[in-house]
Amino acid sequence: MKSENLIAPEFYNITDEIAQFDSEKTALIWQDGDGVVKEWSYRHLLATANRFANVMAAAGIRKGDHVIVMMPRLLETYAVYMGIWLTGAIIIPASELLKAHDLEYRIHHADVKALIADASCTNEFDKIGAAPSVVTRIVIGADSKIDSWQSYEQLIDGAATQFKKVPTRKDDPCLLAFTSGTTGNPKGVVHAHGWGYAHIRIAADHWLDIRADDTVWATAGPGWQKWVWSPFLSVLGKGATGFIYNGRFRPAKQLELLQDRKVNVLCCTPTEYRLMAKADHLNTYDLSQLRSAVSAGEPLNREVITVFQDNFDLKVRDGYGQTESTLLIGTLVEFPIRPGSMGKPIMPEYMAIIDEFGKPVAVGEVGDIAIRKDFPALFQEYYKEPERLEKAIRGDYFVSGDRAYRDEDNYYWFQGRNDDIIISSGYTIGPFEVEDALTNHPSVKEVAVVASPDEIRGTVVKAFIVLKDGFIGDTELVKELQNFTKEHTAPYKYPRRIEFVESLPKTDSGKVRRVALRDAEFAKISQ
Repeated sequence: MKSENLIAPEFYNITDEIAQFDSEKTALIWQDGDGVVKEWSYRHLLATANRFANVMAAAGIRKGDHVIVMMPRLLETYAVYMGIWLTGAIIIPASELLKAHDLEYRIHHADVKALIADASCTNEFDKIGAAPSVVTRIVIGADSKIDSWQSYEQLIDGAATQFKKVPTRKDDPCLLAFTSGTTGNPKGVVHAHGWGYAHIRIAADHWLDIRADDTVWATAGPGWQKWVWSPFLSVLGKGATGFIYNGRFRPAKQLELLQDRKVNVLCCTPTEYRLMAKADHLNTYDLSQLRSAVSAGEPLNREVITVFQDNFDLKVRDGYGQTESTLLIGTLVEFPIRPGSMGKPIMPEYMAIIDEFGKPVAVGEVGDIAIRKDFPALFQEYYKEPERLEKAIRGDYFVSGDRAYRDEDNYYWFQGRNDDIIISSGYTIGPFEVEDALTNHPSVKEVAVVASPDEIRGTVVKAFIVLKDGFIGDTELVKELQNFTKEHTAPYKYPRRIEFVESLPKTDSGKVRRVALRDAEFAKISQ
């Protein structure tokens, strides 16, 4: 792919990608946990988006205004996003798990002008004190009137189906996504409309491999950027049909839906793949229609890749990206999987593993994953915090905060976050290597590995393990797991300490928060 093909036209709006598919073709199929099914055509989606754009304009929302959207997996969520972008306003996605103090920071930090929320989410907003910048609040799905909130259904019912799109340029901001930071306030990542243009041509075309006649199930929920990436832009930007399941995750149900809905492309988290791989009677499901399966969020274990290959002749391909960018590294359809690796850079001319001076390192040397500053799908800024961006720039590169090495064929091998790397007796140990080994043991359901302080070695490897039902976390199992790790990776990497836990701390998007576990370990020495 040529880099110039990633540059959007000067006047461009993300919704342009979807508007070209104006027809009666099915755009979205929605199903809830009770089996209720609804469908929208592209024509209906576009008309509803225009209606909502008129609602926003009537409320005084203008180009450049910030709008918080807190909605679950609903058909209306797609129309709301499109409608806001048609007005030239900027969306702040908000997870349904956010609490009042999280929302209050976003509202005041970004001078938010409007709040769009599902009826189940309004309570957290109502706990916030005066927010003078907010000019309108719209609630979706309310059974009765909620004080200070206007009904989406009533507003949109009388709105026109035509809207004159507000002109936007490729460099105009469209998205302000707050990261789930582990320390301090979250960072506000600003993306422009042109980012969406590059994203579709990188992720949808070259990684997801979406075709117009596909049914695509990307399981990410609204409220974090992965939903904008895959369920929304990648699916609708290719004119495909998106499947949406708004029900509780159960491995058997997920496999049943993949089978019955004849899903062609699947994008879900490593956790979902891991749990599906352990489902009973796995080989009885017919997933013959599924030709493209990808995983993102954290590296996928080799055991899981093997299970899907053996049972369904299906390659589950890893992908890596950040809120600040798009998909950067992954295993494309045409490349062989190297189990345990992240894959190859999608746009290798923009990617490098660099040292502390901003220079690319040699093959096999661990360094920081970095993206060239002129990458078309890189974010514009950290909102109102230029110093944060300055700290992340090293020479010609934006530094991701993740570490890896590359092999002679330019496959990248993840070693952990900068602050996740374990240095023990002079050895550098990536937590994922140990987690990958332990996950292969039949007793292990989930695992997280961190550094634990040690008087002799500085730090040692410690594993926090959630066991499968029927296993007892005793000293005998500890010894068995330690020996098992030595057999599956370099012996010096084995966990000298193991703690059995009921659950692991995770972010809203389901990533394990190793930092919380590591901080707790180091806090013990000060007590």
